[in-house]
Amino acid sequence: MKLLAGKVAIITGAARGIGKAIAMEYAAAGADVAFTDLASQEVMEATEAEIAALGVRAKGYISNASLYEESIKTVDRIVEDFGKVDILVNNAGITRDGLLMRMSEEQWDLVLTVNLKSAFNLTKGVIRYMMKQQSGSIINMSSVVGVSGNAGQANYAASKAGMIGFTKSVAQELGSRNIRCNAVAPGFIITEMTDKLPAEVKEGWAAKIPLRRGGTPKDVAGVCVFLASDLSAYVSGQVINCCGGMNC
Repeated sequence: MKLLAGKVAIITGAARGIGKAIAMEYAAAGADVAFTDLASQEVMEATEAEIAALGVRAKGYISNASLYEESIKTVDRIVEDFGKVDILVNNAGITRDGLLMRMSEEQWDLVLTVNLKSAFNLTKGVIRYMMKQQSGSIINMSSVVGVSGNAGQANYAASKAGMIGFTKSVAQELGSRNIRCNAVAPGFIITEMTDKLPAEVKEGWAAKIPLRRGGTPKDVAGVCVFLASDLSAYVSGQVINCCGGMNC
């Protein structure tokens, strides 16, 4: 039997990158997948088709996870379409890097709103249903920079550190309802965004990682499958670093 058979997952920011990899791995493990993004209709439909090709129900929703009312309505639509929700992955996120002395208030507010408030919005939306069914797994995408910090990323690091505090608090609040909440903290993951970096920068990163390579979206997705499945039934309030040993 597949690890996530019979489960319904919501994944934010899943039209590409790490979010899409999680959606694909969840589908391969048997979960029906609802995903949100602000990508074009064409991209959403293409991603939906890729997920559905794995033999599960899949549907994309163009929705801004940073907006509270829109997020609540989107969750309600998903539950109406799929019948329930068992898993939430708060993956939506952006960067607006720069040294603090040059960082604008707008850059600070935007990153905190998209990266952190979105997790509040979607979690508020799903817990009504999870509490009723007395089960659920919430997975929040943090980062190693949320644990260790990083020069030039004060806004991003603050949002990802906030995600860790949010995770631990939600785990304590909802544990009695059999709802688990954990965070994943990826390290240097090779995505479309990091592909644009100069080769020497990527080589420099790899040299600092004990496994001597950057991670892949699939590496992160594997951890998310574990946290969504019954294999982690007694794991809650934890932060799992997926970083090749760079933050050990």
